[in-house]
Amino acid sequence: MAERLGMLSTSTLNGLIDSGDIDTVLVVFTDMQGRLLGKRVAARFFRDEVSGHGAECCNYLLAVDVEMNTVDGYRISSWEKGYGDMAMVPDLSTLRLVPWIPGTALVLADLTWVDRTPVRPSPREVLKTQLARLAERGLEAHVGTELEFLVFEDSYRDAWSKGYTGLTPSSDYNIDYAVLASTRMEPLLRDIRRGMEGAGMYCEGVKGECNLGQQEIAFRYDEALVTCDNHSIYKNGAKEIADRHGKSLTFMAKFNEREGNSCHIHISLRGTDGSAVFADESAEHGMSPLFRSFLAGQLTAMRELTLLFAPNINSYKRFVEGSFAPTAVAWGLDNRTCSLRVVGTGAGMRVENRVPGGDVNQYLAVAALIAGGLYGIENDLELEPMLEGNAYGSAAARVPTSLREAADLFADSALAREAFGDDVVEHYLNNARVELAAFDAAVTDWERVRGFERL
Repeated sequence: MAERLGMLSTSTLNGLIDSGDIDTVLVVFTDMQGRLLGKRVAARFFRDEVSGHGAECCNYLLAVDVEMNTVDGYRISSWEKGYGDMAMVPDLSTLRLVPWIPGTALVLADLTWVDRTPVRPSPREVLKTQLARLAERGLEAHVGTELEFLVFEDSYRDAWSKGYTGLTPSSDYNIDYAVLASTRMEPLLRDIRRGMEGAGMYCEGVKGECNLGQQEIAFRYDEALVTCDNHSIYKNGAKEIADRHGKSLTFMAKFNEREGNSCHIHISLRGTDGSAVFADESAEHGMSPLFRSFLAGQLTAMRELTLLFAPNINSYKRFVEGSFAPTAVAWGLDNRTCSLRVVGTGAGMRVENRVPGGDVNQYLAVAALIAGGLYGIENDLELEPMLEGNAYGSAAARVPTSLREAADLFADSALAREAFGDDVVEHYLNNARVELAAFDAAVTDWERVRGFERL
């Protein structure tokens, strides 16, 4: 089968290395916070050593906070254990060009211990475990992620020096679907789209969103692991390309009091033979019994798995009524006020989970979608009636409103512990506790403005 544009076989990579067109290979993985970490490896060394055996990295990379500080509480990594190595083992099916960095290719890696057993809390491994559970039932997941971001005229270094205040957004008003104002950003947006196409992705297009400078670039759905891999590369690459333009962009769930950045996730299941198992034209709303149970599981699991959809303090600022960010645990047909929106027909029938924001770790979120859906299927759960009308004003249960509430629900979730294992649950609970402790200790600008003189 022909290689997709930008994707590389090992033989093609070897030819590019011999010709001098590729001199560097990025060996990377996605950490807890959704960032790409890894090493730049000399291309010849990658071919001779790393492609077959992997490269080492310190195991603290899955046990730090956003600032890369080592923190206590992780079983896999500590001062007492000596901060030993993990191995980054390349998944050569992900090998591709990086068009926006000269002479560079990239490969995603799985994390293993030195004995080659998987590092279970690594996000890619958490998802692969849930995909294996689906495969045992003859099922596979197809996923699309819709990631929004805000563009600023300030460079990243200028934004840092300003403390991220007083930044100039790349539009002056609501530009939802607007072509005129978005054209000002088109040189950057075009470079991002073309860069991702050249890195093996299938770009559908771009549209303006409601907040100032807000955009969404959409990519064609794919198998769940492929989509999540591409998501990491796109998110990292978009920032790098913006930096080259002297601009910055953010995927924060809630940068200001206007509209937040969402990451709606669409998921459908198919049989491994390609059959559309969510669809049944003879059934109500065209939804098969399996789909109805899958959706019922999503509703049952949503509150206790929200930590994996909304992993940061800032994530919960996005859940505002009337903002197109969901607050009600409910499902509806093409109803954007619900947290679960059912759309499509036939092979295209799917559910859109509207809870995640742009700060989500997509591997963990998709793993949670599958775990909740499998709980519904395995227990043959009955789907509650769909919500019609405005979910914001309904009596439906509410999405957790804080990281603390979500962490408590996750800690007490038998479903999470059964699906992911105690080691994975405790790992991500510790991450939440570290963030909560850091936030609780911080003195914010809001407190200074209100209290400096007047209190």
